Amino acid sequence: MLPPITAFKRVALDLFFPRWCIGCGKEGDYICGSCREKLPAITPPICPVCGRPQSRGAICRSCSNDSPEIDGIRSPFIFEGVIRQAIHELKYRNLRALAPTLAGFLHDYVKENPVTGDVLVPVPLHRKRQRERGYNQSALLAKELGRLTGLPVVTGCLARQSHALPQARSAGITERRKNVSDAFACLDGRLRDKGVLIIDDVSTSGATLNACAGVLKSAGVTTVWGLTLALEL
Repeated sequence: MLPPITAFKRVALDLFFPRWCIGCGKEGDYICGSCREKLPAITPPICPVCGRPQSRGAICRSCSNDSPEIDGIRSPFIFEGVIRQAIHELKYRNLRALAPTLAGFLHDYVKENPVTGDVLVPVPLHRKRQRERGYNQSALLAKELGRLTGLPVVTGCLARQSHALPQARSAGITERRKNVSDAFACLDGRLRDKGVLIIDDVSTSGATLNACAGVLKSAGVTTVWGLTLALEL
């Protein structure tokens, strides 16, 4: 139960700034119960590495050929419909109040599908993009998920050192991989000998998460898993 002052603030905010479902417009929550039931969930069988739906649940051809650095990527939803709109609102429309709701989806997912990790690390933005946006949506998700799981959130260790086009604007897998080549650096040894769970909003080709995993493992991290809200097929 929320402390009284916190509960009062929550009621006051809902009174003066009511929440509307971004899917259907119904008042009450950012994603109403009806729209939640329609979210495009990813269900097994999936590739155990990239997390994409697979008919046999075996490692897909792409992961077999590429030998990715990341131990695995998991996502509760396909990047379409209401969840796509919600991520867009959080990421580009400054609707930061959505972060607790979306982090709740991640929490529900990992309770049913445990993912290895001692700490949560959000995918960092380059300082130029963070100045432009004013916040890092992945850090907001990691912070809220940390509150729900009790796992510590580590920021400032993994850094993005090059400014590049957003992955969603990159034409194909090869270009996306090139886009994040040497993009990240590990600045200190806080994550050495730990298992890291990287948090991001969307996995497109998995190139960003894989680049992060390579840097972290070179810095002594034992395991790296990626957890994103949605997976773009």
